Amino acid sequence: MSAAGPGRGRWARVSRLVSFSATHRLHCKSLSNEENLQLFGKCNNPNGHGHNYKVVVTVHGEIDPVTGMVMNLTDLKEYMEVMACLVFIMCSSPNIVFDGSLFTFPTKDLQRFHDGEAIMKPLDHKNLDLDVPYFADTVSTTENVAVYIWENLQKFLPVGMLYKVKVYETDNNIVVYKGE
Repeated sequence: MSAAGPGRGRWARVSRLVSFSATHRLHCKSLSNEENLQLFGKCNNPNGHGHNYKVVVTVHGEIDPVTGMVMNLTDLKEYMEVMACLVFIMCSSPNIVFDGSLFTFPTKDLQRFHDGEAIMKPLDHKNLDLDVPYFADTVSTTENVAVYIWENLQKFLPVGMLYKVKVYETDNNIVVYKGE
């Protein structure tokens, strides 16, 4: 009998790290310039400032008794790449609409939607406020970057599998988002 008990599987969490560099400006359109400067300080610089973000995506689930995996890390990597490239396509062509059936294809069948370039393509080496439509009306805080990544990954991962998104803005400034 296993330690998990009869008829009960073992659960685990699996994580993958990606990095991207981006610039942004913390600025709320509903506040005056003076209020923004007081609230955000040097992070409200009109020319923006940059970070080398690290993102850790964690999924969880039952360990498959045959494969010994919760999820193949190659599949998680591909989900992250597909998310990045499809969001990039949608950002580049706002008239493109994807229906729910698109997201039911296995990642290997979605290969045609991405070109194997850097993970997180819509975010990497971008100005978040100018190049990513999501942030046109949303302040590009690290909290909101984590929510953005969560919401896009949710479209590709099996329901209930995404556990958390952890975004390191710096080694000292870290946000954890669990969809709550």
